[in-house]
Amino acid sequence: MKQLDVKLYEYLLGKLPEITTSWLAMRKVEKDSIYSLSAHPEMEETLREQNKFTNLTVISSLLDDPEIFEKNKIEWAAVVALSRVNSNTPIEEVIKALSKLRITYWRLIKKFQLVNADEIKLEDYMRWSETLNNAFDQIYISFAETYNEYINSKFDVQQSLINELSSPVIKITDKIGVVPLIGEMDELRARILLESIPEKSLEADIEHLFIDLSGVTVIDTLVAQQIFQVTKVLSLLGTKCTITGILPAIAQASTELGLDFTNIQTFSSLQLAFTKEFLIMEQ
Repeated sequence: MKQLDVKLYEYLLGKLPEITTSWLAMRKVEKDSIYSLSAHPEMEETLREQNKFTNLTVISSLLDDPEIFEKNKIEWAAVVALSRVNSNTPIEEVIKALSKLRITYWRLIKKFQLVNADEIKLEDYMRWSETLNNAFDQIYISFAETYNEYINSKFDVQQSLINELSSPVIKITDKIGVVPLIGEMDELRARILLESIPEKSLEADIEHLFIDLSGVTVIDTLVAQQIFQVTKVLSLLGTKCTITGILPAIAQASTELGLDFTNIQTFSSLQLAFTKEFLIMEQ
């Protein structure tokens, strides 16, 4: 590591509070942004702490050991990306904030160059430019990748919860349950249905399960196959299954696919099924 690089590293290290203060001073009043000048004081303190981490990461790129920067970059991205996902901060706001921080660095390096003009050559300035700009580019990429991982993970958890709630097994007697399916039924939801309903029925000790499709807006033959598989699994577990609200077109298509529903009770409506099973009295 060149002596001048050590000198710049130590100079920037000693300027950490000034870098953060200069960066925060560039804020403007922005609605619903953690980077807003009008943000809560607690958020400003969080930004100060995280900006210090950002600066330590960027400055570590000046060291001889690239593994130090790489380690810092990964840890920094994990902390800041999670924080921005939790605060619902758009990724473009973070990139904009990092770009402002980059400007702060070059202002300081210009001051450093003025003080050490006799020692600094053009090749030194070019080397720092390449190193620090590359460091910022790398943390942009690392942040974006980690941010997207957190967002996708959060989406998967939410989608799983939605799917879980969209196929409830409701007990109407000690041994009888109903699964009222509502909305669009795609292949993914049908597969989750296959995985969750038999397990829920066992947990609830259901002996007769009614699967009501009357509230389903869209259902195709692939989904019909999954529902047929649900009935087969339930049968193997000793649970009787009745399907209600199935459309004639789907019933016909299912037959053409070789899905034999002849051993499964089907009714045009849940009310009719309950009437036939004497769960409700005919009017």
